[in-house]
Amino acid sequence: MCQLLGMNCATPTDITFSFRGFSQRAGVTSDHCDGFGIAFFEDKACRLFVDNQSAVESPIAELIRNYPIKARNVIAHIRKATQGKINLENSHPFIRELWGRQWIFAHNGDLHDFTPELSGRYTPVGNTDSERAFCYLLDHLIARFGFTEPSLEQIFDALAEISPSIAEHGTFNFCLSNGQALFTYAVTKLHWLVREYPFKPAQLIDLDVEVDFSEVTTPEDRVAVITTEPLTQNEVWAAFQPGEMILFQHGQPVKRTLTHIERLERERLNPELKRVTLADKY
Repeated sequence: MCQLLGMNCATPTDITFSFRGFSQRAGVTSDHCDGFGIAFFEDKACRLFVDNQSAVESPIAELIRNYPIKARNVIAHIRKATQGKINLENSHPFIRELWGRQWIFAHNGDLHDFTPELSGRYTPVGNTDSERAFCYLLDHLIARFGFTEPSLEQIFDALAEISPSIAEHGTFNFCLSNGQALFTYAVTKLHWLVREYPFKPAQLIDLDVEVDFSEVTTPEDRVAVITTEPLTQNEVWAAFQPGEMILFQHGQPVKRTLTHIERLERERLNPELKRVTLADKY
């Protein structure tokens, strides 16, 4: 399957360090060679780069590794095709407009017998299960909120409600952003960490590269990095629990769903809480 990389920051930050290691998994340290893409948000819009070449071989990927584009939200993807041809229209991340903002989505996994009825407002361009799931998520948000933009917490609750039903069809790990925050969901592998003051050195797993972030940051900087497999060998990465959704904003997790064990324990202590929303703040 594919691999995901997301970044959410308190101040505009470049992703060159993480992407250098991540892109090695597209043919050097792993075999995710069937295309890549990366999106950098600038307020409501974003710069989107996709290629059906490997992120190791693509000249576009080489540009990203060496050009420090700064953004508060970034989503990257390297593909190992399970559904759909190896071509440009099937390369993640995918982009659509909703409530006057561009939305970016990338998926890791494989959904079987997933043929939801779509409204027609959002139609897949390619033939992947991933893009179909993206269109379905956006249809769900429109059905829930209409054409008035809701709050991030309302969006989070709606995504937490619909995502488990999609995950019933297989593996559904994703990163989703509208430029304001980063929504993340995992049923299998996804990890995260926060880098903040006082910053320390970090050493990549997939490449012999180390950066001392204390030399290139300020106390105002804070960066959350989300990835399928940990990128560094000297930092502590937290693993998502199966079925966990986390909202990242300003470089830190601000809301998450309860894990299954947490929910059962909470309901055991107070049965009335079964009627409370699944989402809790950190």
